[in-house]
Amino acid sequence: MGLEVERAEGCYVYDHHGKAYLDLISGIAVSNIGHRHPYVIKAIKDQLDLYQHVIPFGEFSQSPQNKLADKLASLLPESLNTSYFVNSGTEANEAALKLAKRVTGRHELVAMRNSYHGATHGSLSVSGNEVKKQRFRPMVPGTRFIRFNVEEDLSNITDKTAAVITEVIQGDAGVRIPHVSYLKALRKRCDETGTLLIFDEIQTGMGRTGKLFAFEHYGVVPDILTIAKAFGGGMPIGAFISSAENMRQLTHDPILGHITTFGGHPVCCAAALANLEVLTNQEPWLNEVATKGAYLKSMLKHERILEVRQVGLMLAVDLRTPEEVDRVVALLLEWGFISFYFLSTRYAFRLAPPLSITEDQLKQAAEAILRALDSLD
Repeated sequence: MGLEVERAEGCYVYDHHGKAYLDLISGIAVSNIGHRHPYVIKAIKDQLDLYQHVIPFGEFSQSPQNKLADKLASLLPESLNTSYFVNSGTEANEAALKLAKRVTGRHELVAMRNSYHGATHGSLSVSGNEVKKQRFRPMVPGTRFIRFNVEEDLSNITDKTAAVITEVIQGDAGVRIPHVSYLKALRKRCDETGTLLIFDEIQTGMGRTGKLFAFEHYGVVPDILTIAKAFGGGMPIGAFISSAENMRQLTHDPILGHITTFGGHPVCCAAALANLEVLTNQEPWLNEVATKGAYLKSMLKHERILEVRQVGLMLAVDLRTPEEVDRVVALLLEWGFISFYFLSTRYAFRLAPPLSITEDQLKQAAEAILRALDSLD
């Protein structure tokens, strides 16, 4: 995009000339509480004054890891009480797939068409984008794909299936929102077949949809939850989370069933804990997400907009062609607004601003988007 970043603060990114850009994508759903929140920065500096890396995750008892695990357990259902910290979202999904195979003793995986779970080999294998995969085949064997939000396809989940992995709301597919009945039917089918249900909340977690986790909207609890992106408050960290009973399967046959050197890095854990405290205890933003998202959507009315799909502050704006999308994104950047396209849905552009964004900033953004659309004539 050609933007040379000098610094970032709150909802803005600044270039080396001092020009401010309103960040409408939160660094691709990472900076949910804005850039450099002072509480997170303080937590990082305080931990740096104590120690950074001392030994691979799990060998020593470390307060940042323990406190973060306790905090997550307090915010999640009882069946999701044990966290394993990793480096990224794709590693969280890789490890979740391993855990499901270990617990069930099965190898078949079911994933959704048009899904995106990461770029490493296993995560790519369960991602439903053939264009991204074709140059790297063969993929992990035993993977089947079904249609998202289509109940009749759930019959493809059988007693041979180790896990179904799905985004609660498909992100890279262009914010595809399922029916409540679909997710409930998915949960029921997994229960019937002894299949573990993995929810990938890497994009939707940390308040993006108006709940801390998107599955809270549906009353459906997964067997394994994966998180990353906004989890670290701007620092790189992910996690896969399940029950203690399931997680204990990674401690024997073989021991160290999943191992990572930098996962659970104490500085990242300190930042993630501070991020959760900001979201749940310090700022009102989580309670404002639904209202702000609806407000933004209400202003996006233009003859060139075919559809706006929105949940919380997660939006996809459909235009007619990828060329129109690229032109709008370029114009917005020129005018001081950062938007972005989707990797798998090139006729739509994404909006996912920090949860801290104000209504006045949303109004400025919407007006700029409409002006950019007018400029396409």
